[in-house]
Amino acid sequence: MKTRAAVLDEDSTEFEIRTLDVDEPKYGEVHVRFVAAGLCHSDLHSVDRILLPRRPIVMGHEGSGIVEKVGPGVTKVEPGDHIVCSFVPNCGRCRYCATGRSAVCDLGAHAVSGDMPDGTFRYHADGRDYGGLCMLGTFSERATVSEHSVVKIDPWIPLEIAVLVGCGVPTGWGSATEAGGVHVGDTVVVYGAGGIGMNAVQGAAFAGAKYVVVVDPVPFKREMATTFGATHTSATAEEAAALVDELTWGQGADQSLVTVGLVDDKVISDAFEIVGKGGTMVVTSMAGPGVINMHLPSASLTKLEKTIKGSMFGSLNPQYDIVKLLRLHNAGRIKLEELCTRTYTLDEVNKGYADLMAGEIIRGVILFDR
Repeated sequence: MKTRAAVLDEDSTEFEIRTLDVDEPKYGEVHVRFVAAGLCHSDLHSVDRILLPRRPIVMGHEGSGIVEKVGPGVTKVEPGDHIVCSFVPNCGRCRYCATGRSAVCDLGAHAVSGDMPDGTFRYHADGRDYGGLCMLGTFSERATVSEHSVVKIDPWIPLEIAVLVGCGVPTGWGSATEAGGVHVGDTVVVYGAGGIGMNAVQGAAFAGAKYVVVVDPVPFKREMATTFGATHTSATAEEAAALVDELTWGQGADQSLVTVGLVDDKVISDAFEIVGKGGTMVVTSMAGPGVINMHLPSASLTKLEKTIKGSMFGSLNPQYDIVKLLRLHNAGRIKLEELCTRTYTLDEVNKGYADLMAGEIIRGVILFDR
């Protein structure tokens, strides 16, 4: 079967649209027709080689669609089911899945190489194999993926809305509610109000935080953050530090959540310093492989009993929490439509990322039927 897809090749400096062949589903695999794909900043890091996926590769890791075929042994879904892809596969059997930590499932090792669990590929063209980012490649009209990468959802939920819970929503939401452990009355500081940070704001507000302070240099994002639950906003970390000191009578924040596009020494230092005794800093953003960007005073860490945590997928469980978040939205408890600032065609993928870098959108969505 043929598909049009946005890919990165060895010498690509932006996404290129190509026509590829897609394999039929093998054992434990599912063939999906995508309806929507989200534009996440992480894909852009593959263009600038901060993240280093195998090339050539089909990009995109946030997608929703309809199952068209299933391979032998598939029991989770059947043709006609509506699904959201999880960029974190979850096998349900490895040590981490079995102990409730499916966000770090062993199958995640295939995320950068883009191959399937058996070590082979499902996209091909001109005698070459193309990987699928995060075992997916959602910037494609169609894909054959592992059943461990799909979550069946309620069919009445619009797929152009459901796509958002494949990455940005749960990653941000869980950074506050699960990894950060936000409680009623807490003071939370969120660094970066993009697609992930905006949902960290939602999660913190939902959990009952007294104050949710957003730090972002872009006025549009600060303004939007107030509609998602931020009580205060600051353009700089220094402004936020003075504000939190005043709000908490010098005690400091309870949680700081790092959700910027790219982590550096300064944001780490700022986020560590702003939390008070017993406070928690959650680092959800990433830098390039091997980059050392944490230089912190161990005396403060020890004497003030601060905690530093990393968080993948918001430390949530994709099979459970994707459905849960959609049902919370269905009940009017969280915002999803408001996150999608603009929609694009597949051919407009580079325009979408230009808008993202210009700070004009929170989340852009590719609609394949547009």
